[in-house]
Amino acid sequence: MRLITEVAAAAGINEEHLELYGKYKSKLSPSLWAELKDKPDGKLVLVTAVNPTPAGEGKTLTTIGLAQAMNAAGTRTVAALREPSLGPCLGMKGGATGGGKAQIVPSDEINLHFTGDIHAVTAAHNLLSAMIDNHLFQGNSLGLDPQRIVWKRVMDMNDRSLRNIVTGLGDGNGPVRESGFQITTASEIMAVLCLCSDLADLKQRLSRILVGYDQHGQPVTAQEIGAVEAMTALLKEAVKPNLVQTLEGTPVIVHGGPFANIAHGCSSVIGTRYALKLGEVVVTEAGFGADLGAEKFMDIKCRQAGLEPAAAVLVVTVKSLKYNGGVRKEELYAGNRAALLSGLSNMERHIENLRKFGVPVLVALNHFEGDAPAEIDDVLEACRRLGVPAAVSKVWAEGSAGGQALAQELKKLLAQEEAVSFAPLYEDSLDIPSKINRIVTEIYHGAGVAFSPAAKRSLAVIDRLGLHQLQVCMAKTPYSFSDQPRLLGAPEGFTMGVRDITLSLGAGFAVVITGNMVTMPGLPAKPAAEGLLIDEDGVISGLE
Repeated sequence: MRLITEVAAAAGINEEHLELYGKYKSKLSPSLWAELKDKPDGKLVLVTAVNPTPAGEGKTLTTIGLAQAMNAAGTRTVAALREPSLGPCLGMKGGATGGGKAQIVPSDEINLHFTGDIHAVTAAHNLLSAMIDNHLFQGNSLGLDPQRIVWKRVMDMNDRSLRNIVTGLGDGNGPVRESGFQITTASEIMAVLCLCSDLADLKQRLSRILVGYDQHGQPVTAQEIGAVEAMTALLKEAVKPNLVQTLEGTPVIVHGGPFANIAHGCSSVIGTRYALKLGEVVVTEAGFGADLGAEKFMDIKCRQAGLEPAAAVLVVTVKSLKYNGGVRKEELYAGNRAALLSGLSNMERHIENLRKFGVPVLVALNHFEGDAPAEIDDVLEACRRLGVPAAVSKVWAEGSAGGQALAQELKKLLAQEEAVSFAPLYEDSLDIPSKINRIVTEIYHGAGVAFSPAAKRSLAVIDRLGLHQLQVCMAKTPYSFSDQPRLLGAPEGFTMGVRDITLSLGAGFAVVITGNMVTMPGLPAKPAAEGLLIDEDGVISGLE
């Protein structure tokens, strides 16, 4: 690893703008923005993927490797990524810093506590929770209805036993009421942190957070609880983006960590804006498949921040396509061209959807050892048939050298300025049901939406409060276009079930909860934490 001061200097950042966290990590001071803000922006490239499978697609890996390859090809490139959450790192997925020769480092520190941003979000969120309960205990001058408080607690760990809890038990501990925990990455404060433009905007957004309703059905906000200044104080360091590097020394801004299946799934607006001033090209990612992360990137992040992506890179693998063609995980390494040809429908649907935003698409076929040449050719031939450029990526094994074919295709795509006519999928003026229906029919290819009684009550509140200007953040299984995880490939004609709709007024969107989605994951039968090792020198292994 190079010293982070050397990485920063190579990126044009003076040391006076660094707030160092040891030798290899740094926060970027707001003073840097004052120096950069008038510089022209680079081109923004989104890396997304087909629907995730148990075999793993390598979206973060491809983002890192592509940034390295673009730099090696002579284009000054910066990557912008989300921060890993302890929940998946110690749960099902393991680490989230890439792999092989396409990693960001120091990977163990980034995967675990990093610079403390997620812990700060946890603290700010739970401060508000504590102040709400204290307000009830101290006389409830706002007339909050204890049964209509919508603000829960959070922690950055998968713990299904905390999804539903009862607070206030025992004499003198305030009113007894049902509540629960979410994972921190699902906190509205995480969304606010990632969508705000600066500390002042962060404070304004925090003030709008809905905590519940009073006895007359009127909304009560964090501002009325009196928590905003203290919450902002807890977040004043977390709002600053973090600078790290890849194994090859490419600068990477890592900031914020919302999940794309239950939140908007994109790294911070602040971090992206810094990166756009530092690089000719910025390679960023959005979580899970393009039906979730990419849709929210286009419809929420780009809309709120005034960003315009220049291209989208869709990551596919031979194994993911065979899985979508009906092959079980344990049989994915065996050749099965029939299943692959069937699973191509998933890739084709994502390409079609991305084109609806007016953004040119490039397919990155992430190569795994054992991929059959004939199956690779089948994927590339399908891309030719669809008129989409494609390249095989070998960045895991070869780093930037293995990403040169992909980098050259991206450079050609970015040179075609007339190819971009970006526009979000829906207009802000549409009402919430119409926005939901647009996403379900246009992106998921469903026949329509079925709202539960609870969702209908939520829609009535939205209508009464005049909140139809909000964007829509779908909470949906990442494994299928539908709300049914086992419905693979490119299903259509299904009805999407909406269980409830919650309001994130600070983030500026309504969260639409579909199917059996939960906002606090559980641990698998064998958590990744069981494979973690630390030796007598403090060296950690097992975070892959």
